[in-house]
Amino acid sequence: MGAGLVLGVRLSWLPRAAAANANLGVFAPNAWVRIASDGTVTVVLAKSEMGQGVLTSLPLIVAEELEADWPAVRIENAPVDPIYNDPIDGEQATSGDTSTRGSFLPLRRAGAAAREMLIGAAAAEWGVPSDECHAERSAVHHRPTGRTLGYGQLAERAAKLPVPTAPRLKDPRDFKLIGKVVARRDAPGKVNGSAVFGIDVKVPDLLVGAVARCPVFGGTLASVDPSGAMAVKGVRSVVRIDSGVAVVADTFWAARRGRDALVIKWNEGPLAGLGSPAIARSLREAVRRPGVVARSDGDAPRALRSAARRLEAVYEVPYLAHATMEPMNCTAHVRADGCDVWVPTQAQGPSRNAVVKVTGLPPEAVAIHTTLLGGGFGRRSEVDFVIDAVQASKAVGAPVKVIWTREDDMQHDFYRPVALGRLAAGLDARRRPVAWTQRLVGPSLLSRVAPQAIKDGVDFTSVMGAASLPYAIPNLRVEYVRKEPGVPVGFLRSVGDSFNAFMTECFLDELAAAAGRDPYELRRDLLVNKPRHLRVLELAARHAGWGRPLPKGSGRGIALHGESFDSYVAQVAEVTVAKDGQVRVHRVVCAIDCGIVVNPDTVRAQMEGGIVFGLTAALHGAITLDRGRVQQSNFHDYPMVRMPEAPAIEVHIAPSAEAPGGVGEAGVPAVTPAVVNAIFAATGKRLRRLPISAEALRAST
Repeated sequence: MGAGLVLGVRLSWLPRAAAANANLGVFAPNAWVRIASDGTVTVVLAKSEMGQGVLTSLPLIVAEELEADWPAVRIENAPVDPIYNDPIDGEQATSGDTSTRGSFLPLRRAGAAAREMLIGAAAAEWGVPSDECHAERSAVHHRPTGRTLGYGQLAERAAKLPVPTAPRLKDPRDFKLIGKVVARRDAPGKVNGSAVFGIDVKVPDLLVGAVARCPVFGGTLASVDPSGAMAVKGVRSVVRIDSGVAVVADTFWAARRGRDALVIKWNEGPLAGLGSPAIARSLREAVRRPGVVARSDGDAPRALRSAARRLEAVYEVPYLAHATMEPMNCTAHVRADGCDVWVPTQAQGPSRNAVVKVTGLPPEAVAIHTTLLGGGFGRRSEVDFVIDAVQASKAVGAPVKVIWTREDDMQHDFYRPVALGRLAAGLDARRRPVAWTQRLVGPSLLSRVAPQAIKDGVDFTSVMGAASLPYAIPNLRVEYVRKEPGVPVGFLRSVGDSFNAFMTECFLDELAAAAGRDPYELRRDLLVNKPRHLRVLELAARHAGWGRPLPKGSGRGIALHGESFDSYVAQVAEVTVAKDGQVRVHRVVCAIDCGIVVNPDTVRAQMEGGIVFGLTAALHGAITLDRGRVQQSNFHDYPMVRMPEAPAIEVHIAPSAEAPGGVGEAGVPAVTPAVVNAIFAATGKRLRRLPISAEALRAST
């Protein structure tokens, strides 16, 4: 026997689940926990595992408060339901470093409420006060008598107890799991090959699709001759979908060959003549215009005019592709009475909404089955690849897996925006910074996905990391000029922080040089009333040996980026620059304050991954256009930092009792300016345009 139980929430799926579970001896203490009669604890995961470790860290939070026996805890993905919407961004999605930040307290409360109910059930069974009982390793123990009851034995009685409205949370000093290094749950399957990513999905009667898309953004289909494709063995259908033409076949290679055999004419549209030089010119022209004000302290223009010394510099960054290791893919099966979608998605809620719109089915008839993700970085928060599969399946009346090639993905992405920043600063007669301005030019991310979030003309995702500059400069002004070249843009790991940290932290180094100050010491002096910023700055500098001499041709650079998704990071990079301009990054020392740490191993891994991700952008990353076409197509012309090129990385975690911050985004921003500042320390040359290259370094002054 068993029973269902809701902790002050409404679950659209719960009545059906509770009825079924009652017959299985299972009860659902809340939306995130189920306990079977054999004592098995299942934690429901509402976030996507894309390598960041949530398959381990989030269940750990529940298990900690629940006092569950961790090795026996099982994990399953959540269905789409409003109860799983993230409290920070309001969607059932995995983005913006909200997984731990948004889930920490709700998951603790869910585990604590279930624990209190189980203790209450045991106390009632024994006829003893609850305060004589304690929970440990999925059982309740009576201290005076040594009696024990397992959670499975208590499930039915616990379900009949009133739900605690404010369950008592554990004192962090009593944590047994949170804060300890715990092995990743997803690692064994990835090592032995049993892990199922989206591209691994197999269902009965599955067909495979490949899509031909217009090579120019915004172009449309004029005509298609399918005869060549239909002549390819294994090709079943050629269908028009919103993104182009889908060739559906028995195998991927048949679909790919069929796609290549199509004769297509495209209406390329107004962007057919667009090129990267023209985009760069348009941004340089736009920066001359005043922008909308994102932050204004004091009177920066006046302070600049009266400064004893004034500096000005222009920084530029290119478009970047997400380049996830697993290309986009989705499997869909549309039927008259429902639709199943198997997909490596960061956005379960938006994905279901898109399927409902395409199929006309009611939301409850659409099931999103989340697989492991072979990288996300924001790309899988989009739904275009989901729509491809759903439309193809609907057209052919069978399950279809649409697979993008690397070239498809590279040339039809939603890119990290191109951006240009003009910065100016002023020093007084004592060489103290008295004024700072930044005018940032670039496209808006929010205008497409959340225009209501644009306030007074400011897209906060564009100015993040600039408008929050932590340094105590009395006169500070940040402006934003929106410029839309027409290239589709989307969220990429660390969003605006990724380019604003480069601009602000490199320009601050320029300011330090002009003032004759050590860049580390200047930062320390300017971090008035910013203890968390200062703490990581000093921690990174100390472990990096800041100030120790380096060989000729080598340099050490420092950078800080705080309040990045509620975390604070400083990094020190050591580089050498060869006579031919080749840059080698040997070492990166990272210090992070991300509040309470759930799993230190995850934090270190995320910092290491973020640093390599940021180095890839700094050293190699650039998406360029010619005649409206993306010029890069695969890793030969859009390379990643690989093992021989990767530096030694040290990660130092500052102990903290603050609320958890994000770690997936926070490791990226500081590494580029740390490297660029190290190059200046080694050579005396300033680089203000990315990516870094030997040619650019030789040409710099």
